[in-house]
Amino acid sequence: MTLLQEAVAFIQKKVKVEPKIGLILGSGLGMLADEIQNAVTIAYDQIPHFPVSTVEGHAGELVVGELEGQKVITMRGRFHLYEGHALESVTFPIRVMKALGVETILVTNAAGGVNTSYEPGNLMLIQDHINLMYRNPLIGPNDASLGERFPDMSTAYDVELRELAAKLAAAQGIKLQSGVYAAVLGPSYETPAEIRMIRAVGADAVGMSTVPEVIVARHAGIRVLGISCITNMAAGILPQPLSHAEVMETAERVKGDFVQLLHSILKELR
Repeated sequence: MTLLQEAVAFIQKKVKVEPKIGLILGSGLGMLADEIQNAVTIAYDQIPHFPVSTVEGHAGELVVGELEGQKVITMRGRFHLYEGHALESVTFPIRVMKALGVETILVTNAAGGVNTSYEPGNLMLIQDHINLMYRNPLIGPNDASLGERFPDMSTAYDVELRELAAKLAAAQGIKLQSGVYAAVLGPSYETPAEIRMIRAVGADAVGMSTVPEVIVARHAGIRVLGISCITNMAAGILPQPLSHAEVMETAERVKGDFVQLLHSILKELR
């Protein structure tokens, strides 16, 4: 039995539903998992071959159940390369989700605003990304049973899902920016010079996650919708230091709109 099969078998013994939608909840955004009905919660450290999240604001557990009539599996906290995890570990939960039956993933993150028209507390629909981690989780031998050798990334973030999210946000009066997410390694925040470079190459927001997961999801044929919470303006834009505390405080302040939007998206997914 492979590592993937062992993890999947363990989870299937714990849960009765076959999830179709995966949710990856970033820094300070794990509260949505509290609303899942008939929930089964499994700590990451119980699941064979799962890494463990070490970041404040990431609870480190899977929650499986129902939300807005959908069968969901939720990552309450994710893994990052800056924690010392290998790319295979960071993206392993995506492989598990696919094997469990997931067809669509909603991925969220906390990000720094690079676009100077943004404000802390804005939500940004991810229309595309730039991989400034310069690492790809698909490097190495390709298992054709998991996906093709050269997956297309021209529409990494599903067009129909983006249109749905934009329509629902507008109907609810939620301001939803749309832009490009740049992923860097971290864990140090970027310098002002690096932010000027990131803006010059076309990014609107910057963070330390998401891209490896999205690459593996697309390799596996999973549809992806990505939304960033702009929790702070990136280095050099405002005359103040950056801190994780600010990230958490802003995520807490805007969680109402964020959760409301995610609920409405789930309700409309078919």
